Amino acid sequence: MSAAEPSAAHLRGAVDLSGLARRHQTPPAAQPPVGAPAEAPGATAGQTVEVPSLVFDATDDGFGQVVELSSVVPVVIDLWAEWCGPCKQLSPVLESLAIEYAGRFVLAKVDVDSNPQLSQAFQAQSIPMVVAVVGGRPVPMFNGAIPESQVRDVIEQLLQLAEQNGVAGRAIVAEQTAEAVPAEPVEPPLPPLHAEAYDAIERADYPAAIAAYEKAIAQNPKDDMAVAGLAQVRLLDRLAGKTLDAIRGGAAAAPEDLDAQLLVADLDLSGGHLEDSFDRLLTLFPELDQAGKDTVRTRLLELFQVAGSTDPRVVKARGRLTNLLY
Repeated sequence: MSAAEPSAAHLRGAVDLSGLARRHQTPPAAQPPVGAPAEAPGATAGQTVEVPSLVFDATDDGFGQVVELSSVVPVVIDLWAEWCGPCKQLSPVLESLAIEYAGRFVLAKVDVDSNPQLSQAFQAQSIPMVVAVVGGRPVPMFNGAIPESQVRDVIEQLLQLAEQNGVAGRAIVAEQTAEAVPAEPVEPPLPPLHAEAYDAIERADYPAAIAAYEKAIAQNPKDDMAVAGLAQVRLLDRLAGKTLDAIRGGAAAAPEDLDAQLLVADLDLSGGHLEDSFDRLLTLFPELDQAGKDTVRTRLLELFQVAGSTDPRVVKARGRLTNLLY
């Protein structure tokens, strides 16, 4: 989407998060001091660490464990949110690669809404955002939902960087007995049209996904999952193939162009800037003719679906829209 082409440059530079980690670690001496040199290459080659899963949730309170783990194996951090459509496209790719690489790295998922300290520490201005922690230090990777082949390239670069810094171990999933861990309930299969839409999204065929969701809604207008999925995939379709600079530049160059303003509102929402997205369209609304107002109202209702009706920012924007309508 708005992400730059992955390259080795994505793996250079880091911000020190050891202060945040130390707040959740005991004893403090276990954390290397700020500015400490990396261990010699190969210091952890062949070393293993036992983990409950290769993919897990990371929190503000538990970040010290992530830092400790990163001294043996690189930890890839997926910063995401439930309302973020592109996140739902990228996360399965990262999870699949974590399994495929069989412990050469682990994946820690961070819900930015529930973990504001980590979101701020990683300077998550837009999501999805992917970084890594190697030897206790963060390493930038990329932003946006990029293709799997590019994700794989960046992972390979990360593993090379980690090995150069002495982090070349492997994570092993701890064996768990059936008595110790209750079996997870089997999720019911997706309805056929939902499955068809998901498959289309996986191959970035958004028009096909839209058609599948529209057919599902025609068959059952009360299918809330299809309504929400349709709103999300329409957003992905509108942003597909466009760069951040082109979208923002087009809106700045043509402030009277409604389509350009609608597109930058899409971009803002996809990056987590809900207030900016809603405010742009609601500020524009009173100056439009009736056709323009109808267009903006329809787009706002769709964006509300993507963000989630219970989000307080949506509630506030919906109230403002109601006042403008009546």
